[in-house]
Amino acid sequence: MEVYLVGGAVRDKLLKLPVHERDWVVVGARSEELLNQGFQQVGKDFPVFLHPDTHDEYALARTERKSGRGHTEFTVYASPEVTLEQDLARRDLTINAIAESEDGTIIDPYKGVQDLEARKLRHVSEAFTEDPLRVLRVARFAARFAHLGFTVAAETQQLLQQMSESEELSHLVPERVWREWEKALLSETPTVFLELLKNIGALPQVLPGIAATDSQLQRLHRTSAFSGEATLRFACLFVDQKTPDDIKQFCRRLAIPNHYRDAATLARNNEHFITQVKLPEAELLSAILKQIDYWRRPEKLKQLLQLRAAEFSQSEQKTTIDKQHQKLRLAAEKASALSSQALQQQGFTGKALGNALREQREQILAEALV
Repeated sequence: MEVYLVGGAVRDKLLKLPVHERDWVVVGARSEELLNQGFQQVGKDFPVFLHPDTHDEYALARTERKSGRGHTEFTVYASPEVTLEQDLARRDLTINAIAESEDGTIIDPYKGVQDLEARKLRHVSEAFTEDPLRVLRVARFAARFAHLGFTVAAETQQLLQQMSESEELSHLVPERVWREWEKALLSETPTVFLELLKNIGALPQVLPGIAATDSQLQRLHRTSAFSGEATLRFACLFVDQKTPDDIKQFCRRLAIPNHYRDAATLARNNEHFITQVKLPEAELLSAILKQIDYWRRPEKLKQLLQLRAAEFSQSEQKTTIDKQHQKLRLAAEKASALSSQALQQQGFTGKALGNALREQREQILAEALV
């Protein structure tokens, strides 16, 4: 039995990046041997085990053969006879097909170290095409490592194009598509993810409704530089979306969590507020606060102001916007503190009470934003 550190842990060590997870390959062993040592098998028919102490993943060396459409239809063969090189051959990119032995020796049969030095994302073999999810993985790695100078190798880009044209991507499970995109949203340059998918013609299959126009990509670039929060980065893409219903359908189709959907809807419903330097008049501001349910959910204003701040974060108006937001936050807090009970004691009831409360809030906003 031989144990090797593989995949992202080796890649990130060689790039001198933090290593957060460690995956291991076990060569020359059977499932029974790991179970007898206290390992816990993940799934019934998949040869991956959790270490009893570290909970790291240990996988038996295996080969895979495609047996159907999509990402999950594979026949897995794990045996003590499968070599480390055979196991590494089934991986997506050469930079992810590097192993390290227990004594620190690097095993690199597919020249992944060379591609790390050349800053290239290159597929290991033609078997790459068997798994359509790898298109999204390459796009995600491109987004993650673009700031380090990584680009997709020409022959891999061509392969991605062919896979997109085959429409194999349409068979991907929506949840897996979203998982890759969410990781890309948290990367250094999430625009690269969308740009690559757009260039190979994959967007209509995996993210229908996201056109990745120049204005969307520019807004995503500004927002990403402003904030590392995935929710804001996602929401900014919908500022100029056609209708809120489009957002609901889109998020439902990809099983995107509701807080992302709500943030995107907030952005779409307040395009004018987000994109204009001049703040609206007090009456309209009061209506916006009501529309975003600020009086019950003050966090919505914070999110809206973050989207607006990101919009102008790289412009000459940044200082002006920051001052506006500071005044608006204080005014909104003061308006929120108004008590309807005091107005009731003055004899206001029903619709008149609501109108009086609204007028006082508008007065506070008008005075604060002069």
